[in-house]
This record gives sequence, C-alpha cells and structure tokens, in this order.
Amino acid sequence: MFVVCGEALMDVYTGASTPTGLMLDARIGGSPLNVAQGLARLGRPVAFLTGLSSDAIGERLMASLAAEGVDTSLVLRNDAPSTLSMVLVDALGVPRYAFHGDGAADRQITNETLPNLPAATRALQFGSYALAVEPVGSALRALAARECDRRLVAYDLNVRLNVEPDIAHWRGVVEYMVPFSHVLKTSDEDLDLLYPDETPEQVAARWLDQGAALVIVTRGPHGATAWTRATRVTAPSPRIEVVDTVGAGDTFQAAFLTWLDERDLLTPGAVAALDATQLEAMLRFAARAASITCSRRGADMPRRQELD
Repeated sequence: MFVVCGEALMDVYTGASTPTGLMLDARIGGSPLNVAQGLARLGRPVAFLTGLSSDAIGERLMASLAAEGVDTSLVLRNDAPSTLSMVLVDALGVPRYAFHGDGAADRQITNETLPNLPAATRALQFGSYALAVEPVGSALRALAARECDRRLVAYDLNVRLNVEPDIAHWRGVVEYMVPFSHVLKTSDEDLDLLYPDETPEQVAARWLDQGAALVIVTRGPHGATAWTRATRVTAPSPRIEVVDTVGAGDTFQAAFLTWLDERDLLTPGAVAALDATQLEAMLRFAARAASITCSRRGADMPRRQELD
C-alpha cells in the first residue's frame, strides 16, 4: 500500500462575469490529493494522510476520495476552513495559483495527532507545500525521518512561492528531506528557483551523494531525465494539444510509482539497481500518463486501461 501525505483543497477557476459577480468552477485538487487519486485510478492500493475540514468543501473532498477508492482511514477531520486555490491558466495552458489557506484544515496535523501507518504500507509519498507550512510541515518531516529505514520514501518537491514566499525556507525543507528520501522528483522550474547557480546534473549528483537512490527532473514538453548512481537516462514527452497542465506533475508521480509497484521494484535497493532500459520505460510510461492529463481540463488523471 502507498500512503500519500499532504494537502487537499479546491482549485477554483474564474469564469465569465455576471451582473452580481463572477462564475466560479471549483474542482477537487491539491498536489498530494491528486497523487493519491492518480494512484487509485491506476489500480494501486493507497491511503491519504491529510487534514480535512468539516465544512461543505471538506465533505466534498472526502466524498471524492472515497469514490476514487482511496483509503480515508488516515484522514483527520477538524473545524478549520478548507484551503482554496484560485487558478489562472495562461495562453500556453500553464497554471498560476493564488492560495487562500492560512489556518486551514490541511495545516492542522501535529506530531501528537499523526495516525499510525497501516502495516501494509510499502511506500510513503510526500510533496508540495504541506512540508513547508506549520504545524503540519514539522509533523510530516518527522514522519519521513522516522520511516525511511522501514519503507520507501518518495518526495516530489513542488515549490509554491505563493504559499511560502521565502525560497531559503523551501531550500531548508528540501535539504532536510533529501537524506530521508529514496526517490526525489522535481521540475526544471523548481530547480531554477532553489539552485539557480547549479545545473540539474550537479543537483542530482549531490542528492545521490546524500543518499537518494533515484532523482528525476521533469521538463514539461521537453521530457524528463532520471539519474541513479550508475546511470542517466532522458526520455521525451509525447506531443499533444495541451488544454492545461494542472495535475501533470502529480500524474507523472503517480504513474512512475505505479510502474515500479507493478514490477515489484518498490524498495530502495530495487530502485537503486534500475538499469537504463528500465529507467527509460518508466519515464515513458509516466510521460504518457501526464500527457493524457494535459489533454483535458484540470487534474483529470488517467485510469489504468487508458495506458494499455
């Protein structure tokens, strides 16, 4: 089983003006929630560890998780409001976000309220701003440190400066997480923010020296590159007509984890031993899944049969 840890929210798209305001289209989102539902759609057993509000949005998020087949036994409910993310998609389909989440329900997890993990947990997935805001960030970082010797830890950086604008703080979170993460995935955009004076190759080499088994850097339409201590592989992205890229990185994450799990490679040792042929196949599978998400609006991730 996978356990995905992090935030859950509503992505709110602005529509046409009305005589009294604006039309709004609210869609279920949040990077970790997307990964959890993406794994479920790809046929993987997955639980979601998050804080959800008791408000109407929290109820809708809970219903969506259950409908998608995500185990909700690790969801902690509270009376704080739900996070809203206002989404503006540019002409190239690239989203920009404005978050409204101070004091929200998904930030209320503490070390004292962390639930026990199911015995069947094989991999923990962390990512996005839940690691960088408090009190949930301290709790999740401690969870990664505690569990990294017991099961695979995967970390998708997903830097969000509109949630936490201090890039030095983000850099500190990343550097804390690297020694406890077996698999690190990031984008070229995140690396430009975090380490503007280093190349992706330099960052990957440093992370591998610090203990990572696999580092993946995505480049949107220009493909993705994976590094282990033994090899480096780049694979292209399929050419498609992009509607928007909301959820593309989350789909990529869910898909490559699925590829590993389907082949019983979901251990640090197995990941470290991946050869060039395996890495290329994994990247191509994940890129194909992400391209399907990009071909439709919002984080509408593919089901397993769409990738056969």
